[in-house]
Amino acid sequence: MASLKLSHEAIEKNVGLMIVLVALVVSVAGFVQLLPMFFDKATTTPLPGMKPYTALELAGRDVYVSEGCYLCHSQMIRPLRAEVERYGHYSVAGESVWDHPFQWGSKRNGPDLARVGGKYSDEWLRIHMREPRDVVPESTMPAYPWLEHKPADDGLIRQRMRALRVLGVPYTDTQIAAAPAELQGKTQEDALVAYLQSLGRELSGSHS
Repeated sequence: MASLKLSHEAIEKNVGLMIVLVALVVSVAGFVQLLPMFFDKATTTPLPGMKPYTALELAGRDVYVSEGCYLCHSQMIRPLRAEVERYGHYSVAGESVWDHPFQWGSKRNGPDLARVGGKYSDEWLRIHMREPRDVVPESTMPAYPWLEHKPADDGLIRQRMRALRVLGVPYTDTQIAAAPAELQGKTQEDALVAYLQSLGRELSGSHS
């Protein structure tokens, strides 16, 4: 007991050693907790019928990320009655298998968007992005009028799709080759609307 006490005191007095041991314990604990998830099919298998984002939807997702929409909108409905009644079916891991990075989040200045697909018309979404208070007077969301005029294609869509394919998204060579044509003449607003309308399509039944 004396030697154990002395070694314990020695560790407490050695800041560097304490940091190393704490980091080791946290790393092992995290590894033990996370490793089983990589072998759990519920977290690594896409939902039945799930399709990867189209080129236009993927471009819209890039706009969503670049404009910081995730800072005020989560895409994670928790399995709580109040959440489900307000937003729809709770989020499941299979929906985000191909999301890199996922957009779950926890901060909500605005509503959760996990099931927003099909909830509003394309025109409503366009107006909301150009001037949110025209459709929601109490909205605190900033306006994004420039998206209506900026082209969706920045010349990198094929590279993005190839990179996502490396990460497991099942894009075909045909889909990648056709991507620039799909974005031709489209604006960032078109792309963002397409992305928002795609959200929640697997479980909400609102988007085919």
